[in-house]
Amino acid sequence: AIGYFKKQGFTKEITLDKKVWMGYIKDYEGGTIMQCSMLPRIRYLEMGRMLLKQKECVQAKIRAYSKSHNIHAPPKEWKNGITEINPLDIPAIRASGWSPDMDELARQPRHGPNYNQLLHLLNDLQNHNSAWPFLVPVNRDDVADYYDVIKEPMDLSTMESKLEADQYLTPEDFIKDAKLVFDNCRKYNNESTPYAKSANKLEKYMWQQIKAIPEWSHLEPER
Repeated sequence: AIGYFKKQGFTKEITLDKKVWMGYIKDYEGGTIMQCSMLPRIRYLEMGRMLLKQKECVQAKIRAYSKSHNIHAPPKEWKNGITEINPLDIPAIRASGWSPDMDELARQPRHGPNYNQLLHLLNDLQNHNSAWPFLVPVNRDDVADYYDVIKEPMDLSTMESKLEADQYLTPEDFIKDAKLVFDNCRKYNNESTPYAKSANKLEKYMWQQIKAIPEWSHLEPER
């Protein structure tokens, strides 16, 4: 759900004074508090009509300077049908520096073949009720010796950044970082703590999700 609310303008950075909301809203362990700032001058219920009016005003201004809205008859050269030409024969295209390779690059997928499934898995992990200790990096100010003990820190937000940067070429690369999150937690925290228990629950959930993907069945850990 966090990813959905981010798209709607919500953020995890809470700037609203705690005394305004603390004790008035349901705040439970494992939940993620999010905030959406709203501008008093904006009438959100009239947003659709307002945007339509703005669009009409912008288009009216454009028409005052542009002739693009005028419709012309097709050129006489098209009378006998359209013939294929080399785009580079058009001076403006040639001057722009365009090349056929650019079209080929534009058609290539933005992310690797595993991106969508890994993103879905990561979102499932982030939204799990045991994910709360692992959503962001451990705060050095809160846990002074953490980075003395844990030499390879990892968290779900860092994994999200790496996924968007296409640093996970294979599912194995993703799982390696996920296991690092859980192993680090168990290394630093006693097994009886809520943190270690959350790591065990979230790791178990991760393997359940992986097991549900047939082409990833070989990734299951040996028992």
